[in-house]
Amino acid sequence: MEIRKENKFHAFVKKFGLYIIAGVAVVIIAVAATLVGVLTKQDTPVDVGTQPLSFGLPALDASVIKDYSDTSLQYNETLNKWEAHFSVDLSSEDPTVMAVLDGTVTDVSYKYMTGYTVTIEHADGFVSVYSSLAEDVAVQEGEAVTKGQKIGEMSTSAAGEATYGAHLDFTLLQNGQEVDPNDYISLQNK
Repeated sequence: MEIRKENKFHAFVKKFGLYIIAGVAVVIIAVAATLVGVLTKQDTPVDVGTQPLSFGLPALDASVIKDYSDTSLQYNETLNKWEAHFSVDLSSEDPTVMAVLDGTVTDVSYKYMTGYTVTIEHADGFVSVYSSLAEDVAVQEGEAVTKGQKIGEMSTSAAGEATYGAHLDFTLLQNGQEVDPNDYISLQNK
């Protein structure tokens, strides 16, 4: 009588066949799901009627007395220390401060170091912050404002920058991060 040796491959398939089939099925399902996702993916429709934001100036005939800098330290004479400066300080003979875009006033407040401050939320994740304003702010929280609308006047209310005299400390944020206002507004070349 002859004893046949089972082929090693057959023995392997017999022992692990179910696992092999399950693994191949998982791979096929994953590839199919990926292909379906790629083939059915649609780009977000673009509204061709939407215009890019057009920023206005926060003050007319203003001079930059301290520029934005996130890469090098600037000296703060009032506090007698070097620091990053995530805003632009402007002064002008005309103290009127205006909204740079249409938006909604989300905060009107006072803090000793920054003075009277107005915060306005705009489209595309932009927020503008106007500090060192005079006490008689011209807008209130919840109010809709338009580009160029007066929101207040420059003053010396910011104790942290008292040596600059009456000025506007202007900060621009996008999606919660400070950005250089000079990238959006021609503050240097009026």
